[in-house]
Amino acid sequence: MLSFGLPSTQWDPFAELRQLQSQLNRTFEGGARLGGDNSWPPVNMWLGDDSVVVTAEMPGVTVDDIDLTVRENTLIIAGKRGPATEDGDAEWHRRERPSGDFSRSIRLPLRVDPDKVQARAKNGVLEIEMGRPDSDLPRKIEVKAS
Repeated sequence: MLSFGLPSTQWDPFAELRQLQSQLNRTFEGGARLGGDNSWPPVNMWLGDDSVVVTAEMPGVTVDDIDLTVRENTLIIAGKRGPATEDGDAEWHRRERPSGDFSRSIRLPLRVDPDKVQARAKNGVLEIEMGRPDSDLPRKIEVKAS
């Protein structure tokens, strides 16, 4: 074995990755505990042929407490979450579901037509289907022979 006068320490290629992962975990855990991560309600989003669909988990929120706004390619879900219980004499042992006003702005992958938005809620899940403007839909172009 050749030695070039370098220290014989064994290099671990994953040590820096583990350290970075640990730092990221601490960062996100701190944000979640403080409620400052701005990711409520949790959402899923997917594209259809000519629309985009967003579902949001919103347990305990009534449809009267939800405000939706759509402008071009941005969806804003806002509203109010009531407290888990109104009992002022309750002695809490754990309280993980925050209450109060919320607002979440979601950038959509395409422009949507506000007249083509449908929203429905069932079992604590809000589903919003948003159609593309007719001007943005693909059009078949006829090719004429000359």
